[in-house]
Amino acid sequence: MKLVTALLLTAIAAPAIAQEKRQSPRDAMIAEAGAATARAPVEEQAFVSKGSVSIKGKAVAYTATAGTLTIRDDNARPTGSLFYTAYTTGEANRPVTFFYNGGPGSATIWLHMGSFGPVRVKTDKPVYVTPDQYSVTQNPWSLLDKTDIVFIDAMGAGWSRPLGDKTGKDFNGVDQDADAFARAIMRYVSKNNRWKSPKFILGESYGTLRSGVVARMLEERGLSLHGVALLSTIMNYGVRQAGYDQNHMVLFPGYAATAWYHGTLPGQKPADLDAFVNEVRGFVAGPYAAALAKGSSISDAEKDAVARQMNAYTGLSVDFLKRANLRVDLQHFMTELLRTRGLSIGRLDTRYTLPPTDLNADSPDEDPASTAITGAYISAFHDYAVKTLGVKTDLPYKLSAREPGYSWDWSHRPPRGGVQTTPNTAVDLAFTMRANPKLKVLFLNGYYDMATPFYGAEFDASHMLLPADLNRNIKFTYYQSGHMIYLAESELAKMRDDVAAWYDEALK
Repeated sequence: MKLVTALLLTAIAAPAIAQEKRQSPRDAMIAEAGAATARAPVEEQAFVSKGSVSIKGKAVAYTATAGTLTIRDDNARPTGSLFYTAYTTGEANRPVTFFYNGGPGSATIWLHMGSFGPVRVKTDKPVYVTPDQYSVTQNPWSLLDKTDIVFIDAMGAGWSRPLGDKTGKDFNGVDQDADAFARAIMRYVSKNNRWKSPKFILGESYGTLRSGVVARMLEERGLSLHGVALLSTIMNYGVRQAGYDQNHMVLFPGYAATAWYHGTLPGQKPADLDAFVNEVRGFVAGPYAAALAKGSSISDAEKDAVARQMNAYTGLSVDFLKRANLRVDLQHFMTELLRTRGLSIGRLDTRYTLPPTDLNADSPDEDPASTAITGAYISAFHDYAVKTLGVKTDLPYKLSAREPGYSWDWSHRPPRGGVQTTPNTAVDLAFTMRANPKLKVLFLNGYYDMATPFYGAEFDASHMLLPADLNRNIKFTYYQSGHMIYLAESELAKMRDDVAAWYDEALK
């Protein structure tokens, strides 16, 4: 209403010559189209509703607020409107946790509707969810009994949009994106007077890379966190450069865990997955690393011996492994492991399978771990947002900020200066942990996640090179699930208890 009034006053005050200027039919059509275009509001919105969820046999009543946070530059000019959904109990100085997905450029629909909020899309087994199975249920594994929860959509995704003269390009980058999230978190804290509340962040996938920068930016701006939870971690993109062997080492323990799950190991299947994976870690850090380091100078005998051990841990043929020079690309693994069964496997979650169009293909048609649940999540969220949260907007909800012409600025300025062109924000997280020695960090890992393999998270953490007292603030947990650990009910239940215990430890 304020915007309409302002426009009317502007029109009345305009010079007469401007009012007399004739408008061509083409200009009229353009003006009409512009007036009909939905735009994000500068004035913050809030759609408020009430709910209750039963957690551990106890009813937890909450207020749900779906709305927008207007972020501003250092001169107070509005630059963006970020959409969020907050679930709060109204208790004073209660912990508050900010959640976001990755992408980069992904909406936070996945964490919102699958993980620790008061409701979740019902999923469990690694199979396609058909339309007749779509349902949203109360989430007995919510963390709302431990913390208030705020889900935030990335700029350009969900209902988040740039404001003023800003465009997506102003936010599409490692540091630009992290700055927007840091400003949104500080805006929420100030708007809702949560400065005395213990504060946590939980990012998934690229959101974990973001978290290293966000944690540092918040610390530098005077907002200290109690904890950083990293779900399915990729903080260091340097290991993925062509010609480096580290990425093959990072992938291999996940290959072995996947082979254990699908029963492709040539020998007797080990009873204990954790013990089996630990044995594979030893092989990767020892004989495998040594073999890869030799490059083409490796002897035939050593190459054969390592290939045979890789075969024992995956079931991939010795000849296939030797032809690959002991370096199996992920796409090849996804199509080769179950080729004789006429199946390819997922990347986000290798438990999922799909019959390929071409049984000779060297890469999958698509990722069945993604297609299996996408329809259920999108349908469920739109229904929930309108009927339960009461959201009213003409903006389309965008799953991703990616659109024609989209590009991401991968350069990053780490805390000690310089520029990284392949970012490693574990450096930022280490800097923040040194500055804030009470900060707790939790890595949550799915054994069957090949998008962000668990061994890569272990590598990143160990190379933060922290002193022993700060290393004790880092904890790792593991689950028999994939990238979206929460898709499996049994693993979500375990993860919820692990994270709840971590909150108790962080708040001591």
